[in-house]
Amino acid sequence: MARVVTLNGSPSATSRTAALLNDLARTLAQQGHEVVRLNLRELPPGPLLAAQANEPAIAQAVKELEQAEGVVVGTPIYKAAYTGLLKAFLDLLPQFALTGKTVLPLATGGSVAHVLALDYALRPVLSSLAARHIVGSYFILDKTITVHESGKVELDATIEPKYRESVEAFTESLRIHGLHGANSASAASR
Repeated sequence: MARVVTLNGSPSATSRTAALLNDLARTLAQQGHEVVRLNLRELPPGPLLAAQANEPAIAQAVKELEQAEGVVVGTPIYKAAYTGLLKAFLDLLPQFALTGKTVLPLATGGSVAHVLALDYALRPVLSSLAARHIVGSYFILDKTITVHESGKVELDATIEPKYRESVEAFTESLRIHGLHGANSASAASR
């Protein structure tokens, strides 16, 4: 199975975005994937804003990302854009940091007016970092997410199937690219 990193771009520990990513991480782990959760708000703010990629915590986060086959990028949408916290982290990554990786962009927000922020703001940045495959972005309205005390996330029945479809497209892409990577590696060793 694949190694997957979840990037939580929310500045809040109790956000719906964080809950959604944690729930998805549990699902991916149950499928046999190795999941590493990166909560960007836990990185040291001064070095992050100064793009000091050699700061130990930031260097470790970048290393975790480099070692992943898949990346789930989660962010709330504020004022029609993904968070500055996520932007600061993405800006300090090397130019080809997502080479060979499958990426699933997810966002939460209070209004459907923010839905295009994924495709017009976040997707171009992920593409510029050379992601192998960016599966369909998915935006979820805050009011359609219920977070239970246990941490389990329940989505409104009208959006649950489409969300699961996005997650399945992500895991299928990981599987397909993993097979191609394994076939390429075995062919190269012959």
